[in-house]
Amino acid sequence: MIIIEKINELENYIGHDFDPSDWMTVTQDMINKFAEVTGDDNWYHVDAERAARELPGGATIAHGLLTLSLIPGMTRQIMTITRHGRALNYGCDQVRYPAPVPAGARLRLHMRVTEASKQKGGTMIRRAFTMELEGSDRPALVADMLTLAY
Repeated sequence: MIIIEKINELENYIGHDFDPSDWMTVTQDMINKFAEVTGDDNWYHVDAERAARELPGGATIAHGLLTLSLIPGMTRQIMTITRHGRALNYGCDQVRYPAPVPAGARLRLHMRVTEASKQKGGTMIRRAFTMELEGSDRPALVADMLTLAY
């Protein structure tokens, strides 16, 4: 884990591959709660009995957006910011879900800073995230995310 004072210091780490986060297990309870909050209660997320009969692997699968939403918390295991100023999630340029995440699977996050550019009053930081899926040769998620730090 790295410790930095302010997020715009990430411009000093362009091209650096950070140590990954710890492994996290995606539980059926997490999937059910996400389905409840978002209203996305498709059977392949929440109906374990039907998934056992009809899905390859026999387990429900996590929402792609649930996987994406894990990034901020898992990033805290990769880096700590000691003086958190104003930084805004500016969005994603690309998000892909190459492999489904079955309930009970374990994930860990990898991060690389790919770009930092001065903007009016701040720094735009681009990070590439890869969510490793234990036992799979394909990641669960790849995403390019932008943060505008002032």
